[in-house]
Amino acid sequence: MIPVILAGGKGERFWPLSRRQRPKQFLCLDGSDRSLLQATADRLRDLADGVEGLWVITASHIAEIVQKQLPDLPFENLLVEIEGRDTAPAVAWATLEIARRYGEEAMVGFFPADHWIGDRMAFYQTLKAAEELAKTHGAIATLGITPTYPATGYGYIEQGDKVGLFNDCPGYKVSRFTEKPDLATAESFLASGRFSWNGGMFIFPAGVMLQELRTYAPEILMPLEEQGSSCYPSLPKLSIDYAVMEKTQKAHVVPVTFKWDDLGDWNAIDRLLKNGKPNVELAQHVGLDTEGALLYSNNNDDLIVTIGLEDTIVVRDGKVTLIVKKDRTQDIKEVLKLLQSDPKLTELL
Repeated sequence: MIPVILAGGKGERFWPLSRRQRPKQFLCLDGSDRSLLQATADRLRDLADGVEGLWVITASHIAEIVQKQLPDLPFENLLVEIEGRDTAPAVAWATLEIARRYGEEAMVGFFPADHWIGDRMAFYQTLKAAEELAKTHGAIATLGITPTYPATGYGYIEQGDKVGLFNDCPGYKVSRFTEKPDLATAESFLASGRFSWNGGMFIFPAGVMLQELRTYAPEILMPLEEQGSSCYPSLPKLSIDYAVMEKTQKAHVVPVTFKWDDLGDWNAIDRLLKNGKPNVELAQHVGLDTEGALLYSNNNDDLIVTIGLEDTIVVRDGKVTLIVKKDRTQDIKEVLKLLQSDPKLTELL
């Protein structure tokens, strides 16, 4: 398999630690000394028979950071987008380049740079299953995350007919992809047992994806075939889910059993690191009557003192202190819009 890491995201919900010039994939967020990008590359290089088989696609303003964090990555395996246009153009361009180098039979996998995987061996087993399914059925296989609660922040995949066992893992046709549901719908999905979270990981033969792009998103594939990446600013801004996966008849899903988190916001760090403790302390902290808090500072000399806090996140980074209730972290994006509108504060983005 040729793994491609999608490393162009912004990670705005991890502000103020994640900034425009330092998005979350370059941060160490899980208590280790490896960034999310480095941890993803560590997991995937074995599948690629070493870093020489690993590819990364990223944005131009952060390409230099990718090179610093992955110094062994071959220069020709780093694709740099002139302008971010969401995941459909990224998948199309990278798949075209891989097909030109290795042929349309090449097996390709796309993986976001910011996932946390709890069991590497189970991850490998599931990927091998998805690769076998994709190869034998000429399919686009996706990994379906077994839902543990009725999440409204994830897309969902409904399992259709079972098509067989692959590397001891069941594979299914996809009945439909569903965008982020309301709570009642998410609860019904969870109760049915037929739905997985859409983790955004896809495995396929290069030629199959190119054919589906040619059918459902020619406005993306044709300019890339004819002009190369110079056409990027004129391409539509579309996700691969919307451009292809919601329309194709070739979508299949392999449900996963390993622990997974997309590290979407500060609450994910709380989930990973709490381990029964009253608070998650990634800073010097003195607390009085404080419970369910997450405290973070990137300066070891900082001291955070709290009194009477409950279910609150406090983050210190440089000139900025963020204090937010855990159930309001989605609103960080709204705060960033306010900063964007004030010339005196845009340097903090």
